[in-house]
Amino acid sequence: MAEKKRVGRPGRKAPDGAKKQFLSSMDPEVIRAIKVAAAELDRNASQVLETAAKEWLERYRAGKK
Repeated sequence: MAEKKRVGRPGRKAPDGAKKQFLSSMDPEVIRAIKVAAAELDRNASQVLETAAKEWLERYRAGKK
């Protein structure tokens, strides 16, 4: 008898809550620097990038007014 296949995609489990995954390409040195800074702040790279994106969006929106 054939085994049932797993449903869904292989890889990491999606984070709980309303978060969605966002894939981006960056210079390897920038990625490394973000990871180092995140570790120094006892945070993960996703948290650092989300904070940076929110701050950028605030400045962007303020400049459009």
